[in-house]
Amino acid sequence: MRSMDRFGIWVLAILSVIQSSFGFYLPGSYPHKYEVGDYLNVKVNSLTSIETEMPFSYYSLPFCKPSEGIKDSAENLGELLMGDRIENSPYRFKMFKNESEIFLCQTDKLSADSFKLLKKRIDEMYQVNPMLDNLPAIRYTKKDGYVLRWTGYPVGIKVQDVYYVFNHLKFKVLVHKYEEAANVARVMGTGDAAEVIPTIGKKDSDVPGYMVVGFEVVPCSFAHNGESTKKLKMYERYTTPIKCDSTSVSMSVKEGQSIVFSYEVSFEESDIKWPSRWDAYLKMEGSKVHWFSILNSLMVITFLAGIVLVIFLRTVRRDLTRYEELDKEAQAQMNEELSGWKLVVGDVFRAPSNASLLCVMVGDGVQILGMAVVTILFAALGFMSPASRGTLITGMLFFYMILGIAAGYVSVRLWRTIGFGDHRGWMSVAWKAACFFPGIAFLILTTLNFLLWGSHSTGAIPFSLFVILLLLWFCISVPLTLIGGYFGAKAPHIEFPVRTNQIPREIPAQKYPSWLLVLGAGTLPFGTLFIELFFIMSSIWMGRVYYVFGFLFVVLILLVVVCAEVSLVLTYMHLCVEDYKWWWKSFFASGSVAIYIFIYSINYLVFDLKSLSGPVSATLYLGYSLFMVLAIMLATGTVGFLSSFWFVHYLFSSVKLD
Repeated sequence: MRSMDRFGIWVLAILSVIQSSFGFYLPGSYPHKYEVGDYLNVKVNSLTSIETEMPFSYYSLPFCKPSEGIKDSAENLGELLMGDRIENSPYRFKMFKNESEIFLCQTDKLSADSFKLLKKRIDEMYQVNPMLDNLPAIRYTKKDGYVLRWTGYPVGIKVQDVYYVFNHLKFKVLVHKYEEAANVARVMGTGDAAEVIPTIGKKDSDVPGYMVVGFEVVPCSFAHNGESTKKLKMYERYTTPIKCDSTSVSMSVKEGQSIVFSYEVSFEESDIKWPSRWDAYLKMEGSKVHWFSILNSLMVITFLAGIVLVIFLRTVRRDLTRYEELDKEAQAQMNEELSGWKLVVGDVFRAPSNASLLCVMVGDGVQILGMAVVTILFAALGFMSPASRGTLITGMLFFYMILGIAAGYVSVRLWRTIGFGDHRGWMSVAWKAACFFPGIAFLILTTLNFLLWGSHSTGAIPFSLFVILLLLWFCISVPLTLIGGYFGAKAPHIEFPVRTNQIPREIPAQKYPSWLLVLGAGTLPFGTLFIELFFIMSSIWMGRVYYVFGFLFVVLILLVVVCAEVSLVLTYMHLCVEDYKWWWKSFFASGSVAIYIFIYSINYLVFDLKSLSGPVSATLYLGYSLFMVLAIMLATGTVGFLSSFWFVHYLFSSVKLD
């Protein structure tokens, strides 16, 4: 009965984590109260494109600049690493005041270079990303009877070899009446809301106010009369009515011609409450398909892996039980007729080749896996929301550095275990653990960064940020890893249950290459995550918002279980054919899933990112993919190795063989 209660509690916990992925009141994010007539300032993020994957500053193109000058918003570490550059813009509104035909500016005549650059950005399908009250602008389009949602709007469009720019924007701001402190406190779960929620405007709570709960944009191409706008100043009303028709274009781009920009804005009171204003961004297309495909994949993989594991455990248990039931004379006779895994008792714990490298990779794998589990769990609980840009990357870096102590501890203790308690060389192992994965990552990112620098992209990591990352690495991560290594050197090593022979046993010839079986084992873990991988890749490379971290957390847990099962079964199969070199094979049995993920990445590049243009963009994509699969290989390989190590230790400690 108690086991059923525990099972029910776990089911409820998992369902609550999944449910948390659909958006709710986001911790650390508070509503702003705007009174009627208060100014709302629109900001702009970097220009982005799914064709090049290289962001550029909004003001790299001939757009209108604010009268007070260009100012950068405060960016955190995660935003800088993602290439976000949030700047102020000349677009501004007055709360609940509809305005139309607002003249913004008339640019200088396009030079040859500006004209060429603007055409290039239109060809590469670059998007402008305006933001209001931290909400990205949403654009709705219709195709084949379906309504599609997009964030931002294109710079322009090419029609019959003629380039047109979207120079008139039609904004719609959805607002909701500001809720009283008691109501907001009820949403937040606190009774002291008046002190923790900042307001903008007068402090008198009796003055009616509104909160921004939606931000929509319709881009239009309108041919203004350049002569009639020369005397107009910014924010003055245009002389003639402007008809915004998103289905037609008329403002063509020509060299030596200026561009006139204008906008209009309307306010609409909405039933959407402030805590739910991100729902429009977090909803995923084909949610039912997402649900059923994920659950079907999880059930099938769990069922198959469970069957393999049950059969395997029953076989081993029956073998051990039969041996233990024999008397001593029968055991002695059986020892002379040993076969299978019992023959490698004197070699099964023989130190593997490149033992220090294995220890380092396992230690780094523990660090990466721990970072992934903690980060995804926090994201599933809502602490790393899309409203707080860059917090996911910042959180990953923070947890990775803190878990350096775990990497040092595991790598050094494993090193001492393989060396039968010898602690010599632990400092070198801990130092390698601190530099192995970060060093490779630094090499890959530096190479890709040179490509971004050469393209003048805002996605390039600034030199000052490089210095900060190096300081974080050597001043925080490395010392913590060395501290963990010190504790690993002081901790008792794991005693092997059997002695190792001085002369290694010859491994019989195998009917099939053992490494072929190891590489093929990665298909089962890949089957647990390939569906979720599609959504993650679409989020990274197609600019879609990914926020179903509840699903991702469950998939991660299942991936860990399947990796452990696959590696454990494969290790047993190798021992049964008298192959005692299981150390590296157990690591790569589950770690080989990274190969299939990289192949999938190439497939995604060829078939889903057909519009990706240029060798630089493809190199960036493959470089980041290589970085990702390296981290996945270390994490999954570590799971497989540790599970196999536990199994081999348990197996040979359960039966005594002379």
